[in-house]
Parts: sequence; structure tokens; C-alpha cells
Amino acid sequence: MRSGTLWVTGNPEADHLLNTDPLALLIGMLLDQQIAIELAFLGPFRLAERMGGQLDAHEIATADPEKFIAMVATKPALHRFPKSMGGRIQQLCQHIDDHYDGDAARVWKGLRSAQTLHDRLADLPGYGDEKVKIFMALLAKRFGKAPKGWEEFAGDFADDLPRSVADLDSPEALAALRARRAEIKAARKAAKEDAPALRTRKK
Repeated sequence: MRSGTLWVTGNPEADHLLNTDPLALLIGMLLDQQIAIELAFLGPFRLAERMGGQLDAHEIATADPEKFIAMVATKPALHRFPKSMGGRIQQLCQHIDDHYDGDAARVWKGLRSAQTLHDRLADLPGYGDEKVKIFMALLAKRFGKAPKGWEEFAGDFADDLPRSVADLDSPEALAALRARRAEIKAARKAAKEDAPALRTRKK
């Protein structure tokens, strides 16, 4: 895999791992829910440190589940829900071990079909519809893996607005993403507060 242009954790070593190790990138995307984006993508680096300096899909998949969860939960924990996310990491790595001989890059390496890429990502344990869209945008924007028609599958994440990790290539980009998310959250809160008043007026 070509080295990427992702900047997300603020830790040069962690970002380097994400930009050069496909398994780290997949695990980071998996962890990116219900915690800060920086912490999610720092997780693979911390996990690699705890596993002797590198990530190996087969090693993770075949690790004793209780011991692996304990590793994920070791402070600083990789996620706020270490038990469930530890299990999901192992399931993801088992899938990669079973279907791609442990080589995470083979999920997208050499593919020219956006449909096939979408389907392969959708088959990954823990990857729902939104994660698949974001990861397709991430591969296209940060790694140059942009099969024809990827924009259709990535949806809104293909545009130029700061929407996800796919748009992060600098501290400024991360700040822009945070600002946009804060605006969206404030707008939703305001709409929720206005709803009762609208219902009252209708009566």
C-alpha cells in the first residue's frame, strides 16, 4: 500500500503506522465510534506496542480472548468499551486471516471495481454502512485508492466538506472537522428545543 497522507492522532509514530500498515488503518476505523477520533486511531499504535511492536492479524485472531481483552483494557484503554471492542478486533482479524491470508492490504489491493471494494468492506465484521462509506473515502482521499465510481458508494463523504477521518491531513483539517461537528450538534439541539414550541402552536 502506498504511504498515506493521514494526520489524525497528533502522534507522528501513530500516524505513520496508520499511513503504512493497512491492518492498523482497519482497526482504527473499527474503533472510531463513541470515543474521540484521535483516541480511536491512536488505538492501533498502542495495541502494536503491547504486542511487541507490530500488528499481526493471525496473532490477534488466535489470541486467548480473555488475555486479549485484558490487553485492550490496559490503561490507557484502547476504547471505552474494551470487552466488546476487543472481541470485534479479533473478529475483524479472523476475517482477514481467513479470507486474505492475514494480509489486510488485499482487501483493496489491485481492485479497479468500486462495487467489489464496497462489498469487501461491507463483509468486514464491525463495518456498517457508514463505516464502509467513510473508509472508501479514506482510501480515495488519503491513499489514492480511487476506483471509478467510488464517489457514488461513499456518498456525502466524497465531497470536500470536513465530514470524517477521510478529510484529515493536518491539524487545521482536524480543527475544521471539530468545528463542523460542533455546529451540527448545536443545530440539532436547537431543533429539538424548538419542537415542543411548534407542537404547542399547532394546537
